[in-house]
Amino acid sequence: MIKRLTLTLLVLFIVTTSYAGSLPRHYPVPGGIAVIELGSHRPDKVTFKKRKVLVTQSGKKWHAVVGIPLSSKAGKYKLIVTRQKQQKQIKFNVIKKQYQTQHLEIKNKRKVNPYAKDMDRIIKEKKIIGAALKAWTEAHDISFTFDLPVEGRFSSPFGLRRFFNGQARRPHSGLDIAAPEGTPILAPAEGTIINTGDYFFNGNTVFIDHGQGLITMYCHLNRISVKAGDTVKRGDSIGEVGMTGRVTGPHLHWSVSLNNARIEPKLFLAKKYQNGLQLKHE
Repeated sequence: MIKRLTLTLLVLFIVTTSYAGSLPRHYPVPGGIAVIELGSHRPDKVTFKKRKVLVTQSGKKWHAVVGIPLSSKAGKYKLIVTRQKQQKQIKFNVIKKQYQTQHLEIKNKRKVNPYAKDMDRIIKEKKIIGAALKAWTEAHDISFTFDLPVEGRFSSPFGLRRFFNGQARRPHSGLDIAAPEGTPILAPAEGTIINTGDYFFNGNTVFIDHGQGLITMYCHLNRISVKAGDTVKRGDSIGEVGMTGRVTGPHLHWSVSLNNARIEPKLFLAKKYQNGLQLKHE
């Protein structure tokens, strides 16, 4: 009995420590992540383009985990590190990445070219969505290892340059996972629900705050099963797959935002999901 209990505790310890303290993959491209060592002492603040950056400890070293906007050009960038009112710069390189192009036909023409009366709603919703994605909550032991929120086929990868009915639109800022309507959507890691809503383009949407500017967004839901203020654990249900908003079929649009930059969700998944994410020097 004692041996069985000891083995159970050991397994729980291994599972827990595999989530906490591990770093995400360093993938410094537009829409990727830069993981930058900061030294053995925690800084008071780290900023990138005037936005506060997530800081975490791995082993005896502190690291900045920086989301790189999709709009970034290849070249040199800098972090501003503040410690005891002293500032220093740490430079890092962003590597060029070319994303594919996707053409989609949307039957509801209004979702491509909204009516004038739709624009007031869209502008108001943009502010609400933007506020959720900019949220900052102090937190420790942040998990960078996510579970897949829904089982299904990856139907549209992150970063696609998209054309709706032949018209150019912003690059695809999430990962689309095709699944039947009603398929459960599960929280990929623990966090707090900071907002839910029904939006013109996104349809029924849920936002989870995982701490220090790490936010995940879930769009086009058929049903939402959580509300703002709820705390969720890994594997808790947050809703069901649907086809609300601007869609061509039932799927989950899953976005990961870090310091208000939309980044490749696959970087938080197990390596088996990271096929095709290679850098030139790898």
